[in-house]
Amino acid sequence: MKVDVRHFDDVIIVDLEGRLVGGVGDELLREIVNELLAEGWKKIVINLKAVTILDSSGIGELVAGWKLSHRFDAEVKLLRPRPQIERTLKLTQILPLLEVYDEDEAAVASFQTA
Repeated sequence: MKVDVRHFDDVIIVDLEGRLVGGVGDELLREIVNELLAEGWKKIVINLKAVTILDSSGIGELVAGWKLSHRFDAEVKLLRPRPQIERTLKLTQILPLLEVYDEDEAAVASFQTA
């Protein structure tokens, strides 16, 4: 899994690429979310556009990151999941928990109105 991090003002966007699965992707996502929260970031967007496979471990880490962010008064939102990834998130009933956006600008703007 490849990860890039970029920011717009006080919003950080984590671009993930590859497989968000047990053993590699899930551990990397956990480390990134923990580090961002430790650094004091409160507005985090996880870009799933280039995630090709999502398994139960990856879903678990998305939920764990969401829960942990709430403990730190932070928010985690999702950006651009592929159709098959979005279907998986709907089937596992994760989407009611996490807001999903199609464009960077909409995701960033959603924090301003929250």
